[in-house]
Amino acid sequence: MNLVTTVITIALLLSIVLATVSFWLPQMTPDHEKLSPYECGFDPLGSARLPFSMRFFLVAILFLLFDLEIALLLPLPWGDQLASPLLTFLWATAVLTLLTLGLVYEWTQGGLEWAE
Repeated sequence: MNLVTTVITIALLLSIVLATVSFWLPQMTPDHEKLSPYECGFDPLGSARLPFSMRFFLVAILFLLFDLEIALLLPLPWGDQLASPLLTFLWATAVLTLLTLGLVYEWTQGGLEWAE
């Protein structure tokens, strides 16, 4: 019981210290961009009918795709406890190979270039 009380006390004190430091540490110097409601690089006061950048859209989709890859591979360390861990690792290798080939294709087609 003493160990549990000690761990809870240390966690509580550490949380309080980190929360207190997080209020003191940042510099509060807001400017026009920080006070703007949008942070995606578009002018919030301009026309809403401006054309959307297809390059920005493609990079956002690629980010979501590789973010999904991480989510799919997170349970992989527990795959060795299954009845057939080799099958789990083969599926994970297939997913990684497919995504790597997709990345190479996007790279060779110039889909990752910001400037033309």
